[in-house]
Amino acid sequence: MIDKTDKKILVVLQQDSRLSFRHIAKRVGVSVVTVINRMERMRKDGIIKKYSAMIDHEKLGYDVPVIIEINTRQGKAAHVMDILKKEPNVFAVYDVTGNVEVEILAKFKNRTGLNNFIKRIQSYPEILRTRTRLILNIIKEEACGIKF
Repeated sequence: MIDKTDKKILVVLQQDSRLSFRHIAKRVGVSVVTVINRMERMRKDGIIKKYSAMIDHEKLGYDVPVIIEINTRQGKAAHVMDILKKEPNVFAVYDVTGNVEVEILAKFKNRTGLNNFIKRIQSYPEILRTRTRLILNIIKEEACGIKF
């Protein structure tokens, strides 16, 4: 599937996805054509999903990050996840094991925005219960930097 060169390319991309093919090739120690071909193959194979920027949401005024645990009616978790993944304040939706079926990570500009969101989703007939945990401090939040 992927070899040592592919892994090196992925490490460089995780550090800075804005780098040119030439810069990536230089860092990895291969030709530009090799980088282009391998990145295209990994994109087609779904290994590279997209290229994006890490944004500091706090600097944009989203000072209220939360984790929300959600219990759903039996057989309705997938439907709830489909609805929640479209919400603009929701940054991550997880299908989890344990006492809840769904967990989400969301960020809000203020408590009023959070309150309105919670009350709205609690009105969905598929959702039985929610439990919200306020994140006090973010120690690490970045794209996953898996070491290969």
